[in-house]
Amino acid sequence: MATIYLIRHGQASFGKANYDQLSPRGWEQGRVLGRWLAESVSPAMVFGGAMTRHRETVEAIATGYGSGLPDMQVNEGFNEFDHTDVVNRYRPEWEDPAVMARDLAAFPKPAKAFQQAFVKAIRRWASGEFDHEYRESWPDFKARVLAAFEGAIEYADGGDLLVSTSGGPVSVVVQSLLDLTDEKALGLNEVIANTSVTRVLYSGPRRSLSVFNNFSHLEAEDPSLVTYR
Repeated sequence: MATIYLIRHGQASFGKANYDQLSPRGWEQGRVLGRWLAESVSPAMVFGGAMTRHRETVEAIATGYGSGLPDMQVNEGFNEFDHTDVVNRYRPEWEDPAVMARDLAAFPKPAKAFQQAFVKAIRRWASGEFDHEYRESWPDFKARVLAAFEGAIEYADGGDLLVSTSGGPVSVVVQSLLDLTDEKALGLNEVIANTSVTRVLYSGPRRSLSVFNNFSHLEAEDPSLVTYR
């Protein structure tokens, strides 16, 4: 059986003007993962979403991996959902970044306050009651991710794959493999660490989850590298 390594991107730049780029810690997480992968993984192909953090994660992995890592092929199907749209439909006033910053600054821990609001926004999005309000509904997001997943398998023709993506797509794939409810799939998304590795075995039509959310490479080198946002 061949293996698909679903990799959540390194830590992005929360709170910065451009969230969609790796933080310095995110770059280091990718390099650590690259060194870990080099010990036992020889992928036939590398796929990634079209987001900057997906590409930069592969670049960081390649730095740690050394020679021999295939160039990344972009597949927009592995992109994360539009978190800005999801949050703004829940809190329309936050379309103004200054208002959001003001509101969050009122909390002792602004990042925690945002995370709590984010979870509520995601659950609203996935409820099915407001699909018409979003640029991409939850069902459409799931269908898009699973189409990209199956397309990558077909394209790889039996080889091992690395896929640089985000927590949302990883959760959707695991949901499909384990036949989880939407609520449980959303719960998974909350605990997926940056540069964690989820392994899926495949052979013909068979798909089996082997490992979920492994970040032992970070723990072994420097536990402070373990992040979730």
